[in-house]
Amino acid sequence: MTLFLQELIVGLATGAIYALIALGYTMVYGIIELINFAHGDVFMIGTLVSIVVLNFFGVTSSSKPTGFALVAILVATCLISMLVCAVLGVTIERIAYRPLRNAPRLAPLITAIGVSLVLEDMGKLWKGVNFISFPQIFPIVNYDIGPVTVSSVNILVLVVALLLMVGLQLLVSRTSIGRAMRAVAQDREAAALMGVNVDFIIAFTFFIGAALAGAAGFVYGLQYGSTVFYIGFQLGLIAFTAAVLGGIGNIAGAMLGGIVIGVVEALATLIPDTVLPHGGAAWTRAIIFAILILILVFRPSGLLGQQTPEKV
Repeated sequence: MTLFLQELIVGLATGAIYALIALGYTMVYGIIELINFAHGDVFMIGTLVSIVVLNFFGVTSSSKPTGFALVAILVATCLISMLVCAVLGVTIERIAYRPLRNAPRLAPLITAIGVSLVLEDMGKLWKGVNFISFPQIFPIVNYDIGPVTVSSVNILVLVVALLLMVGLQLLVSRTSIGRAMRAVAQDREAAALMGVNVDFIIAFTFFIGAALAGAAGFVYGLQYGSTVFYIGFQLGLIAFTAAVLGGIGNIAGAMLGGIVIGVVEALATLIPDTVLPHGGAAWTRAIIFAILILILVFRPSGLLGQQTPEKV
């Protein structure tokens, strides 16, 4: 039971990162019904930007600030990563997706895959093909809560993810721009007739989704301590699975899907060799994508999604 609870904590922290990435997928799909396969690579760029910003502040694994300086550098790094990724997301929408908005659906889908490959090559040219260490700036302190040990980094990841997800939910549900986003998602043409600037709302959606990916890149680096140019492709597929699991286009569903996938991935490592060859850790990706297949077959609307008629 102790090991189960320990893995559950790890799964919640990992799931929070998946949820932040999945929100970008679900927001874009909810607005323009596009699976933005480049979104995972925007997350990857966020990890690289975070490393560059930390190096700019003179932070290394052996030189760590403390006190107010630590808080200021953490906040500044996260915000800069979010801003750079947000601008990148808007740029991608303006150059690659907006000209194809009225094209057949296959065209923007192929374009999204092409943009993903371009971003991967950018990361490869920028930082090389090997793993890059992420400065472990945040002091690691273990807290014993009963039989379970919780790391300070896990707490930080959960707190940052929770604040951002709550902030997004409030933005969408309580503000005028959130109402405009929901209007465009429901009926783009009718929203335009009511005076909503559809181009701005779509660009703003990419801005927010990519900013969340930048924040995810920052906390991922703190959690795992390294990154590589293809990490966006791997985690992007998992986050897409989380979005589909929760209900693509549903913000609360993306949050739930990310947490569920993270917990499933962590608990799968507890499966012994007698059940699966080489143990559950070797099968985590297979288990995650098996979940994706089952969801698409038996409940394509996801856990919180609703069956809606096809838009024309």
